[in-house]
Amino acid sequence: MDLQIGDIQETALITLAIRASETDRPNARIKDLKAKEIIDTLGVDVSQYDPFMSHEGVVARTIMYSNQLQELIKQYPDALCINLGCGFDDKFVQVDNGEIVWYDVDLPDIMSVRRKIYQDRERCIMRDGSALESDWTKGLPKRSTTIVVMEGVLEYFTKEQVTTCLNMLCDSFEHGFLLAELHHPILGKNTQHHDAVKHTNAQFHWGTKSGKEYLDLEPRMSLVSERSYNEEMRKYSIRAKLFAFFLPFLNNRLAVYKW
Repeated sequence: MDLQIGDIQETALITLAIRASETDRPNARIKDLKAKEIIDTLGVDVSQYDPFMSHEGVVARTIMYSNQLQELIKQYPDALCINLGCGFDDKFVQVDNGEIVWYDVDLPDIMSVRRKIYQDRERCIMRDGSALESDWTKGLPKRSTTIVVMEGVLEYFTKEQVTTCLNMLCDSFEHGFLLAELHHPILGKNTQHHDAVKHTNAQFHWGTKSGKEYLDLEPRMSLVSERSYNEEMRKYSIRAKLFAFFLPFLNNRLAVYKW
């Protein structure tokens, strides 16, 4: 399949490649049979997207996002859930409780590819949309709480774009939670040294030393929690333990915001 997708959207192949690779391992920490199927369907070479540190980071991120989502859904079982910048991800099957309503949202180029792989399901619907615009939010069902997932998205935004995104979410949904992946400013200046992203044309932009910096951009939000991927990564390898010990601030973090 000839993929005609943008530079940032290309990074969705990194997550896809790693989840498929991990699924093949004898003691796989995550299982994503759909990722393997998608790679076969797309017919693209993704070997360059699966180096060690990125592999460990994506596995840790997948586990942490899934655990956090399940925790929130237990508290708000009828929530409206939105995977904003979904790529080829299918979190719905990981966390569905039979009550949530789920929307997978991304730019039209990647959604056109996604629709060749997925179909709309009961309570799981695909919609074209940008994290910088609110058009896609019109007509969504009203629920008491909205949970927005942004995994591997905001690190490619400028500070101005992050502000626009946060403002849009607070304007569009009365109450909600945002699960956001944050990165350190050093990473924002060193895309060319990232072991996987350097193989794409995407560029990291504005980073933060603390999730509290988002609150200056959107005062309606409060920071609920912020956890480094090191917490999960160091469970599995000496190399990850050493990284966490010597460079504890450099790894990406999962931050949860509420408004």
